[in-house]
Amino acid sequence: MLELKNISKQYGRGAIGASDVTLLVEPGQMVALFGPSGSGKTSILHIMGLLQSADTGEVWLDGRRIDGMSERHAAEIRSRELGFVFQSFGLLPLLSCAENIAVALRLLGVGGETARSRVQRAMQAVGVEHRADHRPAEMSGGEQQRVALARALVHTPKVILADEPTGELDTNTAAHVLELLHGTAEGGGTVVIATHDPIALDIVDVAYFVKDGALHLPDPGELQMWLAEGQGGLSAS
Repeated sequence: MLELKNISKQYGRGAIGASDVTLLVEPGQMVALFGPSGSGKTSILHIMGLLQSADTGEVWLDGRRIDGMSERHAAEIRSRELGFVFQSFGLLPLLSCAENIAVALRLLGVGGETARSRVQRAMQAVGVEHRADHRPAEMSGGEQQRVALARALVHTPKVILADEPTGELDTNTAAHVLELLHGTAEGGGTVVIATHDPIALDIVDVAYFVKDGALHLPDPGELQMWLAEGQGGLSAS
């Protein structure tokens, strides 16, 4: 479904976003990218989602190469086939919870009762239906994060890319959100998350470790050791 082939990305002053990353995520899989701040997790997600271009390598989605497309075609793929959950939430401040979620449908020309019904189901799935008429500033960080997740899910994309989807959530809500994402994968979707949440280890199908832009399958105990050392402050990057 989603494949990176020898992806590399370098920023100014030698900062590395990705270093020869090759990754295949099949339909029905939920994959986690673990790693310290600045390791390149977010860069890899952004390249997958056509939000950044790689310096070298290829991005494939559903059997077709999608890197190097025009911005118009890239935007169409992002709106129809991809769902994003950003660290910063990306909610529009003047729109209500329900209106923010509906934006993803509006981009596809879906409106009326169909849109209202799908928005309602998405809000119920993440537990924010009681906030339907509230704007982002009137919601907690955790509630905003759940609204961002509902927006990513509402149009039933082929692929969901989530950057620290549990970063603002308590343990119980985090577990619910991760199970919801895994359920999306079990339904045939493809899910990739960047995280340092240890709960994810028990839920995802495959966990990778990212360091200096390079990705590898960790040795047994490597992630547990890193998580034990890193709890209490490491954020996604």
